[in-house]
Amino acid sequence: MNTILKKIILKKVRSQNIFIFVLLTFLILLIGCKKDTADATTTRTLQSSINDMASSLNTLEQVKFNEALYILKTFGVEEDGEMNELTALGKLINGKKVQEIFALADQIAQKNSIDWSSSGPPSLGEMNIFGSEKATEFDPNDIVASALNITVIPLGNDAVLGPQSLKITPRLVDDSGQPVSFSGAGLEAVLQVHSGGNKIYTAKNLMLDNNFKGFILRFASLPAQKIIDQKIDITVSVKTTKKTFKMSKIGVDVNSKALLMPAGDPVENPANDPSDPAAVQPTDAPASTTDTPAAKSDPKASVSKFLNNLSAQNLRGAYDVADNPNWESYDKFSNPTSGFGGVKSINVKSMSTNNASANAANVNATYDITDKTGKVTAIQVTFGLKNVNGDWKISSYKIN
Repeated sequence: MNTILKKIILKKVRSQNIFIFVLLTFLILLIGCKKDTADATTTRTLQSSINDMASSLNTLEQVKFNEALYILKTFGVEEDGEMNELTALGKLINGKKVQEIFALADQIAQKNSIDWSSSGPPSLGEMNIFGSEKATEFDPNDIVASALNITVIPLGNDAVLGPQSLKITPRLVDDSGQPVSFSGAGLEAVLQVHSGGNKIYTAKNLMLDNNFKGFILRFASLPAQKIIDQKIDITVSVKTTKKTFKMSKIGVDVNSKALLMPAGDPVENPANDPSDPAAVQPTDAPASTTDTPAAKSDPKASVSKFLNNLSAQNLRGAYDVADNPNWESYDKFSNPTSGFGGVKSINVKSMSTNNASANAANVNATYDITDKTGKVTAIQVTFGLKNVNGDWKISSYKIN
């Protein structure tokens, strides 16, 4: 009887050992199958790999990892729509490890002036790029507001160059129009700029509280050829957990001199309107006279002389280098408010001649201009020149 009992006990022990061995083997294989890089083969493999990567982090690191993914999904890709954003995110992080994803998120945050870093404390609430956005009891993005207001203020209103940008500031307000108070949120704020019904510019940022600094819209970011009637429509939307607030400003004026001009043949530049007497003529246009003598120097020499005279505050000398109908009289040219009389000095960075023919040429110049208040502004200018009796004269002046 004892012999039979011993055999039964021995058999059970062996079975238990086999079970434990199989279980340990399975756990080892399971751990070995966990991915430490993002796999963007499909949305499902992306989610699975992200979950595997997050499981190796402590609780705080997991929160920051989710925030980093949200930063990349919201600001690191250009696509619209949930699935399109996830697909683009997958392509962006495919094959990257946790620390590489953190580093990329830091770069995107810095590029978009977002007050976030991977080494900082959690600041965006509960972020789940794959989950539904439902309010929880402590959801910092569930802001109670009635509307969104925006203010638009010109910046860099130089006496010579005019405004160079717009500051656009959104504020969530209550029923009485007063700003609501909140902090610790991570609200997605989107700026869209339209002209003539066409979208020409988009930017995103995070609204952490109602002291949000807003957006700086540089006119140099807006393509001149897409601006209709020198006006733009500005729309800002702010997304809370339950609602997206939106507000627009219609018919905002732009500074045409500060817009982004198209590269390439200046003849194709809409700013060089052939009806404008100051416009640069096409390089293959026939000469207005057949007996115009050839220019004696490089057109850059005339532009250099013009800028040197301005820098030396020799306005008469600068004016004599030009034959630009838009500048009209010397009094208008030298006016300290609307002309070049406010210039104190100029520091030329670069200069190049483009599309020169016997009778017309373009010179691109980049330089810093300092006014008499000490303010320094970096600008790029395309000078149009024409051959006047063998001398190059500045006939147009376009700030790019």
